[in-house]
Amino acid sequence: MDGMTREELLRLPAITDLVTAGKALGIGRTRAFELARRSEFPVPVLRVGMTWRVPTAPLLALLGLVD
Repeated sequence: MDGMTREELLRLPAITDLVTAGKALGIGRTRAFELARRSEFPVPVLRVGMTWRVPTAPLLALLGLVD
Protein backbone atom coordinates (compact mmCIF):
# COMPACT_ATOMS: atom_id res chain seq x y z
CA MET A 1 0.00 0.00 0.00
CA ASP A 2 1.31 3.40 -0.92
CA GLY A 3 1.41 6.06 1.77
CA MET A 4 0.87 9.74 1.21
CA THR A 5 3.41 12.49 0.69
CA ARG A 6 3.79 15.32 3.16
CA GLU A 7 2.25 17.68 0.62
CA GLU A 8 -0.76 15.41 0.10
CA LEU A 9 -1.28 15.16 3.84
CA LEU A 10 -1.11 18.92 4.34
CA ARG A 11 -3.70 19.43 1.58
CA LEU A 12 -6.30 17.23 3.27
CA PRO A 13 -9.57 18.93 4.24
CA ALA A 14 -10.44 19.45 7.92
CA ILE A 15 -12.24 16.09 7.97
CA THR A 16 -11.35 13.16 5.75
CA ASP A 17 -12.69 9.67 5.12
CA LEU A 18 -11.47 6.58 6.95
CA VAL A 19 -9.80 5.05 3.90
CA THR A 20 -7.70 8.18 3.30
CA ALA A 21 -6.75 8.39 6.98
CA GLY A 22 -5.77 4.75 6.90
CA LYS A 23 -3.68 5.31 3.79
CA ALA A 24 -1.88 8.18 5.55
CA LEU A 25 -1.03 5.79 8.38
CA GLY A 26 -0.11 2.86 6.17
CA ILE A 27 -3.24 0.93 7.19
CA GLY A 28 -5.23 -0.93 4.56
CA ARG A 29 -8.95 -0.38 3.99
CA THR A 30 -10.18 -3.57 5.66
CA ARG A 31 -7.96 -3.10 8.71
CA ALA A 32 -8.95 0.58 9.03
CA PHE A 33 -12.65 -0.32 9.19
CA GLU A 34 -11.92 -3.15 11.61
CA LEU A 35 -10.01 -0.80 13.93
CA ALA A 36 -12.72 1.87 13.71
CA ARG A 37 -15.45 -0.64 14.59
CA ARG A 38 -13.42 -1.73 17.63
CA SER A 39 -12.69 1.89 18.65
CA GLU A 40 -8.99 1.12 18.16
CA PHE A 41 -8.15 3.41 15.24
CA PRO A 42 -5.02 5.41 16.21
CA VAL A 43 -6.84 8.78 16.02
CA PRO A 44 -10.44 9.77 16.83
CA VAL A 45 -13.07 8.72 14.31
CA LEU A 46 -16.63 9.94 13.92
CA ARG A 47 -19.53 7.80 12.75
CA VAL A 48 -21.77 9.95 10.54
CA GLY A 49 -24.73 7.92 9.34
CA MET A 50 -23.25 4.97 7.47
CA THR A 51 -19.82 6.55 6.99
CA TRP A 52 -16.73 7.09 9.11
CA ARG A 53 -15.00 10.47 9.20
CA VAL A 54 -11.62 11.36 10.66
CA PRO A 55 -10.66 14.87 11.81
CA THR A 56 -7.43 15.73 10.03
CA ALA A 57 -5.74 17.70 12.86
CA PRO A 58 -5.20 14.67 15.15
CA LEU A 59 -4.01 12.65 12.14
CA LEU A 60 -1.42 15.28 11.23
CA ALA A 61 -0.38 15.58 14.88
CA LEU A 62 0.17 11.82 15.14
CA LEU A 63 2.33 11.98 12.03
CA GLY A 64 4.34 14.86 13.53
CA LEU A 65 3.28 17.38 10.90
CA VAL A 66 1.64 19.87 13.29
CA ASP A 67 1.89 20.74 16.98
